Amino acid sequence: MSPNQSDSAGVEKLNYLTPKEVKQIQTNYKTPVFVYDQKSAETNADNFLNFPNAYWLTVRYAMKTNPTVTLLRLFTNKWLHIDASSWYEVKRAIAWWVPAENIQLTAQEFPLGMEEIFSEWITFNATSLHQLEQYWKVRPGTEISVRINPGLGSGGTKRTNTWWPASSFGIWHEYIDQIKEIAAKYNLKITKLHTHIGSGSDPKVWTKVSKMSLKLVESFSDVHTLNLWGGFKVWRMSYEESADLQKIWEEVKQNFIKFNKKTWRELKLEVEPGTALMANVWSIVATVRDLVDTWIGWYKFIKTDTWMTENARINLYWAQHPIVVVNDWEEYGDYMVAWHCCESGDIMTPARWKPEDLAPRKMKKPNIWDPIVIEWAWSYCAWMSTKNYNSFPEAAEILRTAEWKFAVIRLRQTIDQIIRNEKSPIRVKSK
Repeated sequence: MSPNQSDSAGVEKLNYLTPKEVKQIQTNYKTPVFVYDQKSAETNADNFLNFPNAYWLTVRYAMKTNPTVTLLRLFTNKWLHIDASSWYEVKRAIAWWVPAENIQLTAQEFPLGMEEIFSEWITFNATSLHQLEQYWKVRPGTEISVRINPGLGSGGTKRTNTWWPASSFGIWHEYIDQIKEIAAKYNLKITKLHTHIGSGSDPKVWTKVSKMSLKLVESFSDVHTLNLWGGFKVWRMSYEESADLQKIWEEVKQNFIKFNKKTWRELKLEVEPGTALMANVWSIVATVRDLVDTWIGWYKFIKTDTWMTENARINLYWAQHPIVVVNDWEEYGDYMVAWHCCESGDIMTPARWKPEDLAPRKMKKPNIWDPIVIEWAWSYCAWMSTKNYNSFPEAAEILRTAEWKFAVIRLRQTIDQIIRNEKSPIRVKSK
């Protein structure tokens, strides 16, 4: 269940920052700026590490959500392992002292330079038959993990469902025989299976997929670990509800116990919670830069200095995020919120029931230069944004530490840094 994150007028409230902190951040760090909360992140990590499990549990942090060194170290110190989505992420994690044996590479694109890549003893998770055939060339006769599409998934939208026929993720479950043939041909030992249901998943589908995944494990006698991934449903808006994770994982635990009684195999469990790990500990602090309307009876717009260049989730997933105007007024109105990009799709208030449409939100009446906060802007925001669109520099990132102090963890980009790598064979003609 979600806590009550709206007031009596139905207006969304701040999540973990106070109005005083928001105003201090606006003054001291300028906007837009990402703000993360260390205590909340550590608490969430502890909650996942303490989930019910039958025999052994490993929690992995999806590095693609945010690869900033501070966050990698925070989760490494909490004994979380890493899942990387590219060789570049692997190199980045190792550069910041994440142990190679704690890193798993699950990539859509098989990396080039295989000898360099696999000189580090990372876990490789093959996502296609082609990747299986390529892997043996550098690690013949070794262990490998395989990602399988079981044919059933769930997500907040079709774009976030990663396990159904319209998803390219993983090897289709009806190719089990081909997987075994390739493994036998190249003396590869499949010791881990991986399935991923989707983001914003239906809990009932999640537990069903776990049973299907255990059935797949029966086909591979050497598998000792089942990696069950998925972005569990977490509330963002005050009218949303979160999945009961304890209930889901108790059911998964019992399924593992039943599997043991049937096969005498004590499977290890791995989980990557995705958005659920960090969605509620990240905010974007921005500024109201303009107020416009389209005449009486139509729309009022709040123009900000953020959004598409800091968070592309709305464009990709039609995602909803709470938006809070921070001032002392008690007057309210219905507003659309616009980004600072010159782009027709740069609106951050999708309709609730038909997200491809737009709808006003009820919020405090704003003044130009008021702070405005976009909540739950953690996973897939800062590092999945339309960076430098309209040549806007990347926003800074700051951390509210466990000691309740603020520290910069990534500097704001400058325009000089944007143009530094540009070269041109064309010279400007002189008159």
